[in-house]
Amino acid sequence: MKIDFANLQYQHALYQDEIEQAVIKVMRNCNFIMGEEITQLEDSLKTYTGAKHAISCSSGTDALLLAMMALDIKPGDEIITTPFTFIATAETIAFLGAKPVFVDIDELTYNIDPSKIEAVITERTKAIIPVSLYGQPADMDAIQAVAKKYSLKVILDGAQSFGSTYKGKTDSTLGDISCTSFFPAKPLGCYGDGGAIFTDDDAFAEKMKSLRLHGQSKRYHHQYIGLGGRFDTIQAAVLNVKLKYYKKDLALRQTVATRYTKALSNKNYILPMVKSDCTSSWAQYSIRVQNREALQMRLKEANIPTAVHYPMPLHLQECFNYLRYEKGAFPISEKVSQEIMSLPMNPFLNEDEIMYIVSHL
Repeated sequence: MKIDFANLQYQHALYQDEIEQAVIKVMRNCNFIMGEEITQLEDSLKTYTGAKHAISCSSGTDALLLAMMALDIKPGDEIITTPFTFIATAETIAFLGAKPVFVDIDELTYNIDPSKIEAVITERTKAIIPVSLYGQPADMDAIQAVAKKYSLKVILDGAQSFGSTYKGKTDSTLGDISCTSFFPAKPLGCYGDGGAIFTDDDAFAEKMKSLRLHGQSKRYHHQYIGLGGRFDTIQAAVLNVKLKYYKKDLALRQTVATRYTKALSNKNYILPMVKSDCTSSWAQYSIRVQNREALQMRLKEANIPTAVHYPMPLHLQECFNYLRYEKGAFPISEKVSQEIMSLPMNPFLNEDEIMYIVSHL
């Protein structure tokens, strides 16, 4: 048996006719930049999430960047986030000249530990960026309580968690600004790079719409220093089709996760834990193992792909040496990074495939 990690080809085959017709329509209309499909997608995203504003953009990374630019983050400002995440979360902070300030994670959810945030707040702190790692939102009530106490803004990095919920609310409505990614391997992925930003704040929304178009207030009149952060119309056409089926895909992901958890319950691994007040989009199904490299090699020999999200916390990355964090600064992140391993996860894994994977663990 040969297992596909994300199985993007199968998903495309399911919706092939609709997607290809939608793409051909864009090509024939030749309205490639900010075409009508962009407006259609943003309207659908608002309906799906319940957010007042949905603003598409060029990537999940640029979504974070635009959110911080909307908050007028400047060199010398500090933003608190987690060291156990993809680099874009902290990279965009540093890109603007601000300082990433890391806080260790909760060992059960792998999300930022809210109880450790207050201790690192200074007069330079401007915002908190929690990450909904692997698809599960962080403890947002606790984070928002700290943010309110110190008049900080919250930007949710929901690159992996579009469609997840926290206490009945979609993760796209949990921060002052929430961001997501439509990278192909995400739960809702387009066929290239893409992202979106969500907010209920009218002023933030108007500013981010301008910033993604080089800071234009109207054509060739520039109110802000912005960037070329528009979403591609062809990619919007793809998502307009895929979004129609997304609730079904999320339900299938949950079925796959449930089957994994049941089948692995008697194995000697630490399995994912989703809190009772959350749902996950299951961007990954990540377990913690010993002797990870040997296990990955054995699985590879059985045609079972695996991945590691993530093998090195950000505070130990060379590019962040200037922050002067030492090894041992965030022991939970460091421990988890040595043990975490992601199994194949997509909506189309069937029970036989899951049992095949489990039999080799």
